[in-house]
Amino acid sequence: MRFLDVKTDYAFKRVFGSEGSKPVLISFLNAILDYQGECAIVDLTIVDPYQIPMLMGMKDTYVDVKAVLGNGKHVIIEMQVLNVAGFEKRILHNAAKEYATQLLKGDDYTLLNPVIALTFTDFIMFEGSQEPISRFRLIERDRFIEYSDDVELIFVELPKFTLELNALDSIQDKWIFFVKNAGSLEYIPETLASVPSINEAFNLINEAAMSAEELEIQFKRRDFIILQRGSLKLAEERGVEKGREEGREEGREEGRKLGEQTKALEVASNLLDILDNASIATMTGLNDEQVKLLRLAKKR
Repeated sequence: MRFLDVKTDYAFKRVFGSEGSKPVLISFLNAILDYQGECAIVDLTIVDPYQIPMLMGMKDTYVDVKAVLGNGKHVIIEMQVLNVAGFEKRILHNAAKEYATQLLKGDDYTLLNPVIALTFTDFIMFEGSQEPISRFRLIERDRFIEYSDDVELIFVELPKFTLELNALDSIQDKWIFFVKNAGSLEYIPETLASVPSINEAFNLINEAAMSAEELEIQFKRRDFIILQRGSLKLAEERGVEKGREEGREEGREEGRKLGEQTKALEVASNLLDILDNASIATMTGLNDEQVKLLRLAKKR
């Protein structure tokens, strides 16, 4: 068996944002958001379910799924494969927009429901942390008093998730492993197949159950992302090389200046017994203070 890469848009929405995804999405969100017991999600509505794969020029390198939970809370789930400029601001903007646009003109603010922006990244965002999951809310800077939990940003950095199959204990670990590795598997591992919702997720991305048209769209999308990654890497490498060259040029310039100054000091030293400080400064390009220090050093 072969499975689609869940990190691409068609596969991601096929698993989490299509008409038949509701039970899968409920299990997925309960695991990732760590909702258990009375807090567990029992029902949700997928907003604008994804039905037909579209290319549309393939301009975007991210995809999102929106759902409204049974308690009214809004959730935006996003998969971001490339670290592009403005990405962090877009996440915050989309969460704030989802929060604000709930109200019509004249509506009471008490009608606003909380929003969670859950983002998976196929790159490292927070260099100073080793934990794959990071959660952000509005809190007071020094005393850590929570202002509100109405807007919450949650990030899952896939490169930081390094657990192997035999180390997957929790359903949260199993879902993250699925998102990161499903596209590279050739069979459904027993530790994942034992979770009905994850087993169903594998069935949704099984290439054997897809039409030639669906597979072609998926492959083109995957190739597009690979090309975009290559372009970013090339640009980064060229930027690094340019920086090195500028550094080498700067080093050569500094060396030239140092050589000129050394020569000027040598000439000035030979003129100390012949000319006054002002004349030496004029002839060598040194300033008065440098000539004075040179004369003092010679007297010692």
